[in-house]
Amino acid sequence: MIEMQDVWKTYANGTHALQGVSVRIDRNEFVYIVGPSGAGKSTFMKLIYREEVPTKGQISVNGFNIGKLQQRKIPYVRRNIGVIFQDFRLLPRLTAYENVAFAMEVIEAPKKLIRKRVPEVLELVGLKAKMNREPAQLSGGEQQRVAIARAIVNNPSVIIADEPTGNLDPETSWEIMQLLDEINFRGTTIVMATHNKDIVNSMRKRVIAIENGNIVRDQVRGEYGYDF
Repeated sequence: MIEMQDVWKTYANGTHALQGVSVRIDRNEFVYIVGPSGAGKSTFMKLIYREEVPTKGQISVNGFNIGKLQQRKIPYVRRNIGVIFQDFRLLPRLTAYENVAFAMEVIEAPKKLIRKRVPEVLELVGLKAKMNREPAQLSGGEQQRVAIARAIVNNPSVIIADEPTGNLDPETSWEIMQLLDEINFRGTTIVMATHNKDIVNSMRKRVIAIENGNIVRDQVRGEYGYDF
């Protein structure tokens, strides 16, 4: 599913964001990526969906060599990867329905399929009744639910979630995590970067800890560990 072999990422200023990382994430896993700020978590995530390319080493996602991927093939690989951001990144002038539909329009899905699929995923995230509201008319938790609906609408095999509860209150954070757990149960691999110790320790999944660009711990049903 996702495999990194001796992956290095060095930026122009000489910073080694990742240093010789090797890891495998199998289909249907739910993995937390934890570590202090600046440890390399965001770089790890961006490499998976080809926002960044490795300086050295090999990354395979769904059988594609990400580092050597031709530019024209990037959109096809990303169709199978949904991304959820901490700051939602919704289009402010579009309704919830239109924000989710846009993800299907980009891949040129048939209009008939869009009209059928979008209400289905909005119902899954509990927002079918608010599909005609714009982001400003929704709470933070509701906006994140729209972002999740947008990420899953094309049935991706992998979801990359970068601090998806970072801007949410504790109660809403738990609601979002329960939703992600349900999506994982339905067969989607989830890789989630987080600083939320309570969530990691309560919802015991695989934990990969990164420090100074290195994987320092990889545990099945792990805990957050010491404070970062």
